[in-house]
Amino acid sequence: MTDSPERDERHLARMQRKKAVIDERIANSPDECGLVLVLTGNGKGKSSSAFGMLARAMGHGMQCGVVQFIKGRHSTGEELFFRRFPEQVRFHVMGEGFTWETQDRQRDIAAAEAAWEVSRELLRDPSIGLVVLDELNIALKHGYLDLDQVLSDLQARPPMQHVIVTGRGAKPEMIEMGDTVTEMGMLKHAFQAGIKAQKGVEL
Repeated sequence: MTDSPERDERHLARMQRKKAVIDERIANSPDECGLVLVLTGNGKGKSSSAFGMLARAMGHGMQCGVVQFIKGRHSTGEELFFRRFPEQVRFHVMGEGFTWETQDRQRDIAAAEAAWEVSRELLRDPSIGLVVLDELNIALKHGYLDLDQVLSDLQARPPMQHVIVTGRGAKPEMIEMGDTVTEMGMLKHAFQAGIKAQKGVEL
């Protein structure tokens, strides 16, 4: 592909038009407010994205909270890392492992209910700017928590508090509540080729 002055001029004109559109959208955007971000889908990266945003929020000096609903049987890299900052992150690992590991529905329900009580404390605290509810969608998918109560508590949180909800199988009502909803798709995964989960990638 060859460069030419004409091509450069067309590019400049196109970018100027694009910038004008984006600048107008930014100028017409409402004031800042707390957002609900929903990360769902079968692909890898939901929790990874959430913890990336957690690091970003911490970089801006925000107080944060994390509740992990399903994970908990084994330590993860994110837990080991973010526990280094107890003055800025309240990190709660409340799960007892994935459902195929526990094989006890009543135990899973009890763990999810205890995790939601901790979540409600975070959601009521206006000093916390970001709350990560990791794998909450899984707990709702399996009916471990009352969906209406969860949505009501999310709606009643402080107006400037952001919440990230992760986990595959997000309920339609959760998707409807979300301000930003991302569905992770999977094209390939190393596990399909017989490669187990590894530290720094999945753990």
